Amino acid sequence: MAVIAHADLDAFYASVEARRRPELRHVPMWVGGGHRGVVLSANYLAREYGVRGGMPAQQAKRLCPHGVAVKPDMEAYSEASKAVRDVLGSITPFVEMASIDEAYLDISGCFKLYPDARAVGAQLRARIASEESLPCTVGIGPNRLVAKMASNTAKPDGLLVVEPEAVADFLHPMQVGQLHGIGPATAAKLNQLGIYTVGELAHVRPQTLKRAFGPKSGEQLLNLAWGRASARVAPAFGNRTPPPAGDGADAAKDGREMVSVGAQETFMVDTDDPKIISSEVLRVSSKVAHRMRQAQKLGTVCTLSLRFANFSELSRSRTLAGYTDDEGEIHREAMRIFASMKLDRPRIRRVGVRMSGLSDASNTYLQPVLDEAERGWREAERAVDKAIQRFGTGVMSRAALIR
Repeated sequence: MAVIAHADLDAFYASVEARRRPELRHVPMWVGGGHRGVVLSANYLAREYGVRGGMPAQQAKRLCPHGVAVKPDMEAYSEASKAVRDVLGSITPFVEMASIDEAYLDISGCFKLYPDARAVGAQLRARIASEESLPCTVGIGPNRLVAKMASNTAKPDGLLVVEPEAVADFLHPMQVGQLHGIGPATAAKLNQLGIYTVGELAHVRPQTLKRAFGPKSGEQLLNLAWGRASARVAPAFGNRTPPPAGDGADAAKDGREMVSVGAQETFMVDTDDPKIISSEVLRVSSKVAHRMRQAQKLGTVCTLSLRFANFSELSRSRTLAGYTDDEGEIHREAMRIFASMKLDRPRIRRVGVRMSGLSDASNTYLQPVLDEAERGWREAERAVDKAIQRFGTGVMSRAALIR
């Protein structure tokens, strides 16, 4: 039987800042809230005052007037994530980074070296604490869902093991809104039906749920309530640092084939300047194309997403004529989508680009263009990939992307 661990780095950005500035460990502190005016991560002292990630900085300051706001350093967070990934990979090769600050591990093969799952979890936490000086919560269960719920329950800086025979006893007392995979809207609809706890959900007649939520979603809700989920771990990124949450390559939730590759960029200052928007869409398209080539994928559906200054969001998709991993082509398609939105110069806060409809590059035909040079941007982009792999990100980029 599979044994899955979920490792979650507590208040990750804030913890990295506290690691290099120990004086911040003992004061309410959050990362972000400077130029952007948004809290990215808050330590637990700040959370006691109600400060949360995604909260406007002015609200955080009202809740906690003596709190300290720290400018984010994404490069430092990326390096810390990579270092933690290396620690996890030294214990088991089956590590799937779900985001920059959390990972799923298949520890089923670790019991020749460790007596039980708790010992593996304790070793994970101890190694990350001693080698990286970062707090980490670990949840362990028979599948991804239970492991995730266990780490949610054990936070902060804890360890919880849920044995297979204890899954129902663990999940059923919880409120339905606590169950990973059930969002606020679904929880509210379940409450309207008189279903408040996971145990109550587990004992609802399947036909009742299927009528209310549809056949597929109704069945999925029952599976969640009984803790039935995939135990597959897909280490899609090998030893590479994964993208931040919301970015990068998205695998299906049960660890199957990668379904999309994306990236996003938040502006330092909200803007309605078309040139700046185009430049940042190019920057994001370059990241997406680079990640697709790393994963050896080609895509045919381009999605552009925008977040505006008032935090509202808009996204649109278009299907390309063929498959691509070319950043120029992705950028042009994204800007066509932008033009089709016919926006009246709203102030934009964040842009995101995502490619889906993926296919393996090794067995996908690329239609050549008649007037295309024998060697051009495609070869140049691969040369840049090699330079980045050898010397790190930022070593080369298009001139248009130099700030």
